[in-house]
Amino acid sequence: MPNSHVQEESLAVSFDVQFWGVRNQIATPGKDTVRYGGNTSCVEMRIGEARLIFDGGTGLRALGNSLLSQMPVEAHMFFTHCHWDRIQGFPFFVPAFIPINHFHIYGAEASNGSTFKQRLSGQMLGPNFPVPIQVMQSKLEFHDIHWQDKCLVGEDIVIETYILNREHRSIGYRVISQGKCVVYAMTPDYFTEKHHSNWLDLIRQADLLLLAAPENIPQFHSPPKPEELNNPVEGFWEKGIKVAQELGVKQVIMSLHHPEHNDDYLDLMESKMQQSFPKATFAKEGMIISLS
Repeated sequence: MPNSHVQEESLAVSFDVQFWGVRNQIATPGKDTVRYGGNTSCVEMRIGEARLIFDGGTGLRALGNSLLSQMPVEAHMFFTHCHWDRIQGFPFFVPAFIPINHFHIYGAEASNGSTFKQRLSGQMLGPNFPVPIQVMQSKLEFHDIHWQDKCLVGEDIVIETYILNREHRSIGYRVISQGKCVVYAMTPDYFTEKHHSNWLDLIRQADLLLLAAPENIPQFHSPPKPEELNNPVEGFWEKGIKVAQELGVKQVIMSLHHPEHNDDYLDLMESKMQQSFPKATFAKEGMIISLS
């Protein structure tokens, strides 16, 4: 009789999350950002054979280059909103120029009423960029989404959408598969009274919460003064982390680091954050979290 434990292991499907870009606003390459990385936001989720990509900052270029050895590629690309740090890598996403590849692209209407297809196309128009989006020879399928939509990828991956910022039309995503839940909530002003209930619904009972680091982290001197190292930093993560704990979130990864925050500063902030929630860490480019 076959070993049931071996059978269960053979049926297990991988669920991996990889960070390709972890910066907010603008790319910051250089000696002060080597450990955490300087590319703007891009996260990949691999669930079995399915590939999901969240946001297309400059980290999307590196992800695209890694996919060239794995073609043909089919992937589902979900954008939070159309600020430049979320879309500026798309024109440099090499797999999109190759005919054998296929990309499903999801995004909400912008604040001016334009579709996400129009926003991605617009940044590639001259004189801003040398070639238009029509030069991309892969199959590009655009899907207009709205908050509180549900998308199904394959047979068992459900993506729920929540509005996190009405002014920017920013969307948060809740990915459910294999009995696991990962939340992508990359909007720095996520925790305001205006959007409080949506955020609570989005993150509830998440196995992994990918959260934007608040932009108003107090700056220290470089190197930090002794009194700065010894005093706790108030108002940085406490409120969001406390609510995440109360709602049963198991692990938090904070990303979208401010462009002025260097590696040493982020090391310090991470150590302070972990005093409140040991299972909270800062995202680094190349980091892989496995939920299998």
